[in-house]
Amino acid sequence: MNKIIKFALPILLVTPTMSNAENIFLSEFKTTHNVVPFDRIDISYYEEAVDSGIKLGRQEIDAIVKQRSKPTFDNTIVALERSGALLDRVLNTFYPLLSADGDDKMNEISMAISPKLSDYSTDISLNEALWERVKYVYEHRDLEQLDTEDQMLLKRTYDSFARNGANLEGKDRAEYKALCAELSQLSLNFEQNTVKATAAYEMWLTADDLKGLPESQVAAAALAAKQKGREGEYLITLQYPSYAPFMKYSDRDDLRRQLYQAYNSRCTSGEYDNTKILARIAEVRLRIANLLGFETYAQYSLEQTMAETPANVYDLLDRLRNAYAPVCKKELKEIADYASKLEGHKVEILPWNYSYYANKLKNEKYSFNDEELRPYFELNNVIKGVFGLATRLYGLHFTENQDISVYHPDVKAFDVTDADGKFVGVIYTDFFPRDTKRNGAWMTEFRPEEIVDGVKQYPHVTLTMNFTKPTEDCPSLLTFSEVNTFLHEFGHGLHSLLADTKYSSLSGTNVYRDFVEVPSQFNENYLTEKEYLDTFARNYLTGEPIPDELVEKIIRSAQFGAAYACMRQLYFGYLDMGWHTIKAPVADVPAFEANVTSKVRVFEPVEGCMTSPQFTHIFSGGYAAGYYSYKWAEVIEADAFQQFKQNGIFDSKTAESWRNNVLSRGGTEAPMTLYKRFRGSEPTIDALLIRDGINLKAKKVKR
Repeated sequence: MNKIIKFALPILLVTPTMSNAENIFLSEFKTTHNVVPFDRIDISYYEEAVDSGIKLGRQEIDAIVKQRSKPTFDNTIVALERSGALLDRVLNTFYPLLSADGDDKMNEISMAISPKLSDYSTDISLNEALWERVKYVYEHRDLEQLDTEDQMLLKRTYDSFARNGANLEGKDRAEYKALCAELSQLSLNFEQNTVKATAAYEMWLTADDLKGLPESQVAAAALAAKQKGREGEYLITLQYPSYAPFMKYSDRDDLRRQLYQAYNSRCTSGEYDNTKILARIAEVRLRIANLLGFETYAQYSLEQTMAETPANVYDLLDRLRNAYAPVCKKELKEIADYASKLEGHKVEILPWNYSYYANKLKNEKYSFNDEELRPYFELNNVIKGVFGLATRLYGLHFTENQDISVYHPDVKAFDVTDADGKFVGVIYTDFFPRDTKRNGAWMTEFRPEEIVDGVKQYPHVTLTMNFTKPTEDCPSLLTFSEVNTFLHEFGHGLHSLLADTKYSSLSGTNVYRDFVEVPSQFNENYLTEKEYLDTFARNYLTGEPIPDELVEKIIRSAQFGAAYACMRQLYFGYLDMGWHTIKAPVADVPAFEANVTSKVRVFEPVEGCMTSPQFTHIFSGGYAAGYYSYKWAEVIEADAFQQFKQNGIFDSKTAESWRNNVLSRGGTEAPMTLYKRFRGSEPTIDALLIRDGINLKAKKVKR
């Protein structure tokens, strides 16, 4: 139910302080496409607007409850769906910006509004009179003429109330409300500790420490130091565009180990310690699940997913482990043998030298590396290429609109139109790291698609990433991985932009969690297709297209390290499931993590290093008992792309079917129903194993 507030991943906004002007959130924005007027936001507006939104939302709920007419789908379910528009308007701005550009003041506001929002959400879910109306409509649904989307909205509204404590009474109800408020605050604390711990670490180097680093990374480290007022030195941080290349290229094993330990010991102790917070989060979730009649939180969480049960999740994880683990061992032996030969003595592959030696072996086998590709992935060309994929497949066109206000100078806004010139939506891009931006990459919305009173509300989508920044002498040149990330997030964006639904809570990415990554991961398939690369990958200095032989090397190398990459994802999946299948509180966090990941651990635990204290996906990012969904979705999207491979990767009829049956329908029907309408059958893991070069002995995944 959309009115049970789901706290978005944080995003941040830097805006000028303004005088006591009218709070722009308290009315429609009245801007081009009704976009957020970022240049007119005073930071003080947020809390005031949240308070006003909660007050108005309560009045709207009271109006639904107190009406004399008997409950119907329109006067109860749709009315509830449409309530809270003011609160949605401010939160759809605040939370995306909290993650993208969050200073201390924004974090303070998030802490201040969190308990208010939790109380508001819980008060709705525990409103007995409202629940009785919803239940009446659900139990008498056969008396109304409801289409498929109406029926789904009714079911999800009913289920949401039931899953959010509507049937609880007395002390259980009071405890549930208190636990929800505590969980909200704990999640915020976890997120903010991770952001602050990441920003706090600095590794200062001299020119003698940079051996092995490519020129682009040396320039980036020099620029980072200069921005800190220390020209002539070099700064490496835990921001991923700084961390990952250093781990891959630095010849200094001691510095790689130091950086690895810093990265993987974040929030394990000290000022930003998350260990007690995460243990309490898991305990609170367990208690909430128990109150709602479930033995574990995973059972509760998975009830409304494609997987349905923990057993089915473990079935998938185990099948993939059985298929990939033997191949991973062979991969590591090959790398160890290569490293030993290279160094002239026996080398043990460890977590801080894996990327280094794997990259060197990959270069030797395929005679290219990420740095060789960078000149062909200049950011502006990549933007044209990524957007151009949607042009080829769906007829979309993207035109920068400089009249649209943005929240940071790095951000650009584009109008999106279809093949007939009809407006589709707005997409914002935000590519570069900031100390106030959290790590990673994500897509979110400033406004979702829906139809209100017969009028289409077009979506406003934002893509936020942390890519290699331009330097004083060089534009932003992306790695292959960064281009892949862009395509991934753009896939989420298309899921929202192409939505064609009546209700925002069923629109775009509002689908089962283990289906939401399908459109994004589907897009990644194109990056190893020569026909696609030829459309945009050109040398930024000469304009020459990427050479055919380099494309062939990319294609041949796509399977390199596939088993290790899968095992790494399975590590996260087993860890997530471990935390959310507990039946009692966990006292020893390091021992617990080591135990639940033992089946898929590639390297032995390093003292002082853990994953759990920085695992924002599951402790503050909405993926609790859901990290498996990346692999679940990968099985589906690999199967889907096989259809495109058979018919042509730009085949218009296949693309139209994918758009009409999957992308545009959001959560209006069960994901498997939508998928089978496109593909004609349920997916198996076969296409994924073929793509990764894995032996096809594994059995098909149960559905």
